[in-house]
Amino acid sequence: MPDSQPQPHSSGSSGSSGSAGASGEDAADATALHLCGARLTDGRTVDVRLGSGRIEAVGTAGSLTSHAPRVDLGGYLLLPAAAEPHAHSDTALSADAEGPVSYELADVQRRTTEAALLQLGHGATALRSHVRIGDVQGLTSMEAVLQARRSLRGLVDLTAVAVPRLLTGIAGADGLSMLRDAVKMGASVVGGCPDLDPDPTGYVEAVLEVAAEHGCPVDLHTDGGDPARLGRLAAMAGGLRPGVTIGPCGGLGRLPSDVAARTADQLAAGGVTVVCLPQGGCGSVDRRGAVAPVRLLRAAGVRVAAGSGAMRDVSNPVGRGDPLEAAYLLASRCGLHPEDAYGSVSAAARAAMGLPQVRVEAGFPAELLAVRGDHLAGALSLAYSRLVVHRGRVVARTSAVREYCDSAAAVALDLPRQGRSKDAGPGRPKGLEPS
Repeated sequence: MPDSQPQPHSSGSSGSSGSAGASGEDAADATALHLCGARLTDGRTVDVRLGSGRIEAVGTAGSLTSHAPRVDLGGYLLLPAAAEPHAHSDTALSADAEGPVSYELADVQRRTTEAALLQLGHGATALRSHVRIGDVQGLTSMEAVLQARRSLRGLVDLTAVAVPRLLTGIAGADGLSMLRDAVKMGASVVGGCPDLDPDPTGYVEAVLEVAAEHGCPVDLHTDGGDPARLGRLAAMAGGLRPGVTIGPCGGLGRLPSDVAARTADQLAAGGVTVVCLPQGGCGSVDRRGAVAPVRLLRAAGVRVAAGSGAMRDVSNPVGRGDPLEAAYLLASRCGLHPEDAYGSVSAAARAAMGLPQVRVEAGFPAELLAVRGDHLAGALSLAYSRLVVHRGRVVARTSAVREYCDSAAAVALDLPRQGRSKDAGPGRPKGLEPS
């Protein structure tokens, strides 16, 4: 495979010529970064030069020149960053709360920020959070999440989905009004739980109407156990752009195989994306342990992404919010190939969220995740040490040190360990300076 070459800048400084060296540009670009010795999933060991939030060049190790800060990624596998398409940051980290969960603005903003940073550390540089509106929360939780989004800018991209409880009948009038208000506030996606409304079809129609009014994507919670309802949803979703996402659809896996296959064909025809939650459910529409039939859906042509769902709230008090764990479960429980499993939390997740594609090639956004390991299956199994790049900048690192006591068994087996480097510090890639 030929090495990627840097793409020309769309604009340059006046007076510069095409013969100007790349090193001069790097010296003037405070965002430039040089990743050295990373391994790709195709087995190559490469250097990667970043600048202005994008990948400028990818070449064989030692082939690129640059005056930019260098990060030694020897021993690391370099991947497109993960994305989180189904978070619940307003309730995250609330499982251990004493008494009722607080929905005061400051408390929700703190939980949202802490959860987002934890997920960023796992490798997700973009998050989509489903935020409940109405009931006791009103629009306070939405306001808190949007404030957290502003404070996190430059570290992680956070978008909010407005999730009203009811949208039909007299009781739903307030919810419909609040849904429109949430979009005006800054919610960029409209969603909800049609299964909980007395008129699920009417609920979906109301959501699609608001989405069409504002040009917003749709992201709905559904168990997916009613094939007729899913078929109607797929038919209604067919003409909507920028698109419709549903999940977690665990109930679809409990249907007879022929019924599930027909429903999957309908979803594919309607262009509906399914986000499954292999780590567990996220509310009353889910049944613990049920996972959407990802292989059947993929075979039908449905885009399938994977999310984390609940993160240490009452729905899943041990939820980690780790996209690599979701990929691991898709591989171990659902039989996906490791590359397909990781694609569900990276490429497919980004596509579901309307984000640009990322590949470790010149010209693509510098949204990257380096995981200690030399192949993807091993990284999904033992992904302890990680380094995360967002918009071309190192924004998070997690370093783990594995050590064994001196023993004949350890020496004889030459057990793998992540050593300590006097240059890099415990678990830190050599040459990595705080960004």
